[in-house]
Amino acid sequence: IFRVSCVMASGKEHAATTSGDEKKGGLRGKLKKVVLAYSGGLDTSVIVPWLRENYGCEVVCFTADVGQGDVELEGLEKKAKASGASQLVVKDLTEKFVGEYIYPCLRAGAVYERKYLLGTSMARPVIAKAMVDVAKEVGADAVAHGCTGKGNDQVRFELTFYALNPELKVVAPWREWDITGREDAIEYAKKHNVPIPVSKKSIYSRDRNLWHLSHEGDILEDPANEPKEDMYMMSVSPENAPSKPEYLEIGIVAGVPTSINGKDLSPATLLTKLNEIGGKHGIGRIDMVENRLVGMKSRGVYETPGGTIMAAAVRELESLTLDRETMQWKDMLALKYAELVYAGRWFDPLRLSMDAFMETITATTTGSVTLKLYKGSVTVASRKSPYSLYREDISSFENGEIYDQADAEGFIRLYGLPTRVRAMLEKGI
Repeated sequence: IFRVSCVMASGKEHAATTSGDEKKGGLRGKLKKVVLAYSGGLDTSVIVPWLRENYGCEVVCFTADVGQGDVELEGLEKKAKASGASQLVVKDLTEKFVGEYIYPCLRAGAVYERKYLLGTSMARPVIAKAMVDVAKEVGADAVAHGCTGKGNDQVRFELTFYALNPELKVVAPWREWDITGREDAIEYAKKHNVPIPVSKKSIYSRDRNLWHLSHEGDILEDPANEPKEDMYMMSVSPENAPSKPEYLEIGIVAGVPTSINGKDLSPATLLTKLNEIGGKHGIGRIDMVENRLVGMKSRGVYETPGGTIMAAAVRELESLTLDRETMQWKDMLALKYAELVYAGRWFDPLRLSMDAFMETITATTTGSVTLKLYKGSVTVASRKSPYSLYREDISSFENGEIYDQADAEGFIRLYGLPTRVRAMLEKGI
């Protein structure tokens, strides 16, 4: 379900967007209408007049609600119009984000480079797809984003644009303009009468959505520095977490969570609740140095409290429902799946095909897992499934009718035959 809010500037203001240089084109060419990924921050605020000046175009600002919080969405309509945009479109994508992007990755067990649960990577394609949809709705011939030329996000946005509408032109101001930093951006904003955001500038570069909160920059740029405790926003320090553990029963159907303690919840509501609970217990803090797609290494700190709980629950239930060969193939494919998502190839046929595989093999991953949360740790307390491949009558140390321990001798002789043959060769037997 989308919440769509469209705000049109007044007739006089709107007329201004299609006059002067915009009729003739801009300094860098002519575009008719551009849909801009808009946050309301300094960078995207100055991109609006920059696009009009350099491409002589009407600018439609687009903001996606992917659970970043109401604070980041406040006052966007007024800011967009004041910056020169003709229209602001806001779409609530939270349920779609969790149900159609996070859950497939969760089901696949996708983790990038052993730690990263792909928070930003999963959010970019859902936003970019919505931008393509909005471009069609408003008749735009181009899209634009505020990603820098050093990061992964530029790739994620643009591969989605290419996959869904290759006819759209893409404008990436950070790869074109002469603005080199915050002071240049402020000067440009003043020159073009763009209101400068008055919010306190964070020393960290952050990205927040319903799945996670990432932190980069400042002291984190030196991997030798420990993060400061006041940096964290979604979780308490494990040392300050409650001294009494909390038990949670997570209900799972076909590889994705559906309930908490027996109560069915929508994907976004369930994740919101687990973020609250996990954050209270200091769950889900990750500090890693990762290999960016563009070649450099980057240090980031991630808070993913609810996601960490979900991933643990699904993994533990799979230990009951997946056989050895299936689990091994799933784990191998999960590495590639995570790589594709990290690299922005969400709409790639390979990922879609792998997704079909993951959906098939997790069809019986249904049941419940009880987890124990305590001072930053998540441990399993109970696993149950009507499709469990675990049988106590077979696994028991007592002899049973199905498993005869005497059968193991013949199995070992055949299974170990290649090993025996090689040893015989080496010893000349």
